[in-house]
Amino acid sequence: MKKQKEFFLKASNFGGNFTWGVSTAAYQIEGGHDSDGKGQSIWDKFTENPKKIHNGENANTTCNFYNKYKEDILLMKSMNINNYRFSISWARVLPNGIGTVNEKGLQFYNDVINFCLAQGITPWITLYHWDLPLALEEKGGWTNRTIIQWFSEFTTLCANSFGDRVKHWMVLNEPMVFTGAGYFLGVHAPGKKGLKNFLPAAHHAVLCQAEGGRLLRQLIPDAQIGSTFSCSQIDPYRQNKRDKKTAIKVDALLNRLFIEPVLGLGYPTDDATVLKKLQPYILPTDMANCKFDFDFIGIQNYTREKVKYSLLVPYIRAKIIKASTRNVKTTLMDWEVYPPSIYNMIKKYNDYPQIKKIIITENGAAFKDKVVKGGIADTDRLNFLQQYLNQVFKAKKEGLNVHGYFVWTFTDNFEWAEGYFPRFGLVHIDFNTLKRTIKESGKWFSEFLSTKN
Repeated sequence: MKKQKEFFLKASNFGGNFTWGVSTAAYQIEGGHDSDGKGQSIWDKFTENPKKIHNGENANTTCNFYNKYKEDILLMKSMNINNYRFSISWARVLPNGIGTVNEKGLQFYNDVINFCLAQGITPWITLYHWDLPLALEEKGGWTNRTIIQWFSEFTTLCANSFGDRVKHWMVLNEPMVFTGAGYFLGVHAPGKKGLKNFLPAAHHAVLCQAEGGRLLRQLIPDAQIGSTFSCSQIDPYRQNKRDKKTAIKVDALLNRLFIEPVLGLGYPTDDATVLKKLQPYILPTDMANCKFDFDFIGIQNYTREKVKYSLLVPYIRAKIIKASTRNVKTTLMDWEVYPPSIYNMIKKYNDYPQIKKIIITENGAAFKDKVVKGGIADTDRLNFLQQYLNQVFKAKKEGLNVHGYFVWTFTDNFEWAEGYFPRFGLVHIDFNTLKRTIKESGKWFSEFLSTKN
């Protein structure tokens, strides 16, 4: 077994106001895909095609959090975790996306929220974590500008239903990923491809991001409101002019496209000229409406990417060089283990004076777990978390604007197109029996959190 490296930090080193928690997403853990009046989401539909998902798997049952939420929340409490980020399944509360409300769906989330609070766990709600109601996708989904109204109806329902007890909110989860993978590459639901789908989907997501923030601020004036952004350090593969220019372009697309309009800076069209093609979708008041003064932004970092110029790739002329070909340590997702990436991304977003507060809303890793005498030895994950936390602490110590850290994820789950192959959890799930077992990384994190005071 690999030896664990020495780690000297305590949670208390980060200060008493630093927020520690875990993150999950509705579709990945809930199951109950058609229980109690829930409508279909784009992921329910997408997974019906076995060719789209590793081993033809789906999340119809997954962790069965829908029926086991008390067990999981009590497990969280036993692990000293007192902040829990989860998302609302839009199709569970509004089966058709708009119109008739599913009271049983609302009741489920009320029960989760109330049980969290009873256990001393603070709920953090993400409104949209990729599971658009299928009924809305059939009307064009994120490519249809009317989604601003649909999303406003969903946001209003959630704010009015839960806002008396939930004071921490995130509007969208990683819009670059759900628009890029879902509407440009077609590898995630709903499986659409091409710029003609990606550009309107991206612009409408930016508008919904700000409109969701405005509605939450109006309906829950005492709430802390944020939105989350995927980010990776982007480095040139070679130190030549073309690769360096390519890295700037890819950084603009992956790390700046969704945050800069919110900050009132517009789209980064100078560095990524393909974004000039957004113009036909932008109405006269749109850029003013893209702006919102969030209380915090969530950044979600796992790795860095190396890119090189490629004439063969349409539109962006850039190619990401796979980590597995670069002789570096990788995770099961073929992501490079590169701890300085999280420090560099905190520093990058810290340079925007408009950002009030940064919270790491996801960080974690998938590795092969070993079952040893009934326990789960996951030294690679444990080392990963410690190495990345060292970098977060470095940022904190230097006075950078970072105020919290949430591990992705609490339990192993359905990992989108990768199915059940990559496990990210602090808690192992046997998907045959649904038995929960705290991994070594989970035991360590629990012990680490016990040093908060």
